[in-house]
Amino acid sequence: MNSHDIESVVRDSVGAVIDDAVSSGRIVGAVVLVSRNGQLVFRGAAGFADREAKESMRVDSIFRFASLTKPIVSVAAVALLERRLLDLEDPVVKFIPSFRPKLPDGREPVITIRHVLTHTAGLTYKLFEPGDGPYTRTNVSDGMDQPGLSFEENLARITSAGLRYEPGTAWGYSVATDVLGEVLARAADTALPALIRELVTGPTSMRDTGFTVVEPQRLVTQYADGSSAPVRMSAHQLVPFQAGALSFAPDRLFNPRSYPSGGGGLVGTAGDFLSFLETMRNGGAPILTAKGMALMTNNAIGEMSIFLPGWKFGLGWALLDDPSQTTTPQSRGSWTWSGVYGNLWFVDPAKGLSVVILTNTSVAGMVGAFPDGVRDAVYGCQ
Repeated sequence: MNSHDIESVVRDSVGAVIDDAVSSGRIVGAVVLVSRNGQLVFRGAAGFADREAKESMRVDSIFRFASLTKPIVSVAAVALLERRLLDLEDPVVKFIPSFRPKLPDGREPVITIRHVLTHTAGLTYKLFEPGDGPYTRTNVSDGMDQPGLSFEENLARITSAGLRYEPGTAWGYSVATDVLGEVLARAADTALPALIRELVTGPTSMRDTGFTVVEPQRLVTQYADGSSAPVRMSAHQLVPFQAGALSFAPDRLFNPRSYPSGGGGLVGTAGDFLSFLETMRNGGAPILTAKGMALMTNNAIGEMSIFLPGWKFGLGWALLDDPSQTTTPQSRGSWTWSGVYGNLWFVDPAKGLSVVILTNTSVAGMVGAFPDGVRDAVYGCQ
């Protein structure tokens, strides 16, 4: 099958999944990009950027990245490792002396850069604890709510809430990348937004990606899963997820006092994120060396388990370790991560694939029938 035939099949197959999700009302709007061996074989925008205003989604619409921020900040961390401005075994207190959370028994363990990069620091998200848990009692922000909150205040809350487990003994998804972002800023003596621009988004020509919106008129309106159809998010929206709820304040990014969340604060376009993924898939240059990419793409947590069966974790994203434990058609060694505003991406180096799925619908765009359907449609065309 020649490249034109492949592009035609992908367009029909992936396009059908997107059209079905939008026409059925599960997804308000989406942009999907599929690259195969460096060639863009699918580029589609469907549905509404703003449903009530009847504003159509565009391929250059700007989305709230949520946790798609994490791999970008993690790559910046490895870039600083390669510049010898920090080391994986450095304690976090070397850069943030006040960050001294304690274990339930009162001990104050050493938390290293490795721990915060791999989500093995003993931290958590409010989402994963009971309604009366310490993160709830201290009102810790996950980086997507509480407009105007400073990093210093949120760090004090995280510290006060304490640790769930001994660092390095388990994997637990958490606010660790927010802490990491501040470490990077202090290590480089540069504010995090400027540092990310210097290290990652500038070299990859991610012109629309940052902690503020370059053109607010292109920013999508955000929606949350509803009983019959997605609902437009309010100023503070709680979205049930797993055993807890996600806390959103979509306009947080317009408050200049909001700290730049290394775990969830970036906005950008699908094209920008594909540029980032393709840079990584092609070896990381000019951001990282081959050694740096090896750190990103090899299992960094040993025998520990993450919440995706068959997957491990590198220094910024999940790595497919045992496909037999999954239902995915992705190759062993594939990388992926997602964002709770309704986004998901994956790279399959063995197949030369980079796929970006951005929606304005939380959480149906991130997990479930829609992203799985796009993925399966892509592989059905291989």
